[in-house]
Amino acid sequence: MTRVVGFDTVDIRFPTSEALDGSDAMNPDPDYSAAYLVLRADAADGIEGHAFVFTIGRGNDLQTAAVDLVAQQLVGRELEPLLERMGDTWRELVGDSQLRWLGPEKGVIHMAIGAVVNALWDIKAKRAGMPLWQLLSRMTPQELVELVDFRYLGDALTPDDAFEILERAAPGRAEREASLLDEGFPAYTTSPGWLGYSDEKLERLCREALDEGFELIKLKVGASLADDRRRLGIARAVCGPDFPIAIDANQRWEAQEAIDWVGALAEFDPYWIEEPTFPDDVVAHARIARGIAPIRVATGEHSPNRMNFKQLLQLDAISVMQIDSTRVAGVNENVANLLLAAKFGVPVCPHAGGVGLCEAVQHLSMFDFVAVAATREDRRIEFVDHLHEHFADPVRIRDGRYLAPTLPGAGMQMRAASRDAYRWRSDDAR
Repeated sequence: MTRVVGFDTVDIRFPTSEALDGSDAMNPDPDYSAAYLVLRADAADGIEGHAFVFTIGRGNDLQTAAVDLVAQQLVGRELEPLLERMGDTWRELVGDSQLRWLGPEKGVIHMAIGAVVNALWDIKAKRAGMPLWQLLSRMTPQELVELVDFRYLGDALTPDDAFEILERAAPGRAEREASLLDEGFPAYTTSPGWLGYSDEKLERLCREALDEGFELIKLKVGASLADDRRRLGIARAVCGPDFPIAIDANQRWEAQEAIDWVGALAEFDPYWIEEPTFPDDVVAHARIARGIAPIRVATGEHSPNRMNFKQLLQLDAISVMQIDSTRVAGVNENVANLLLAAKFGVPVCPHAGGVGLCEAVQHLSMFDFVAVAATREDRRIEFVDHLHEHFADPVRIRDGRYLAPTLPGAGMQMRAASRDAYRWRSDDAR
């Protein structure tokens, strides 16, 4: 009998604000951070579960404390039942009535549950000897349906709907898995587009992105219309008239302001506008989508739960779904989000970057390709070239594509030396 015997939580922060990496109109000085969890069992194999919640600096201590609070509930529990019935495990953690009151199903507690759930998936994948994307892709449709909590989704997605989607994709799984291992998954890059970068750096990084094979880049916008027009002009001159250039306002605008601002940038042919307004304001997103069509609206990195995604889809408020690997309550809820996207025929282009988000979310897109949507058309995973060297299994990019990870696990394990070197100490000067 194997039991969960303990865990460690670590407040990890990287001083990315020093070079303005990650800067945008709403977050001018982010320090990429991780509320990190190591879940330990008394198994002879010594396998640990690693996961984290991504933040951008101050408040990471609160998120780490929340992860600690949730993880305590597993200590002393038998591990195998938790892993064998991951749907029940998810529902138990999310359904805790006292912690649920702090959400419900959103915010620091919900994200902390995601870290614990993802740590369990890390153990499950390592025990199976497979990367997470492959483990999920080889589960039966019924097993996958059982992972999902369909509460509040019934007017948009039922268990029968989900089973039908997964059954429809089942026949070509092996061929798509082989294709993924051979060809990888399309990526796009935000590395050129941070708002704090100079025009010279923007131009240089755009050229480098083209040379590296990326087929879409993204620029941050929203602080100054004049600056946005100048910067988009530079990017368009480098990339050419037909190259896809997405823009990202990071929640900056009111609805009409977004319509007017994007209209003023329409001559540069933006591929999508990302996070044009407050992430929970579904009605505003729908208004913006109507007002700027045919330019697409993309959002999701701050969508707190599957219900928010459901509403965005029901109101035709988004043309691109951007899941995040640590914003919702872990793998289970993102399986629900992928099924919702498939039901409504909307492509998924995940949010990544940050610290470890590329490493984590690639597994979800690859699972989506193999077992859910069954296509890579109009789908790309965000790539930002920051901090990958700190992970045990860093992402690999070749010719603008993610190469499929092959090491067992969920991809969220950070190197021990990095965890120690960037552990936050309140008296640190940085």
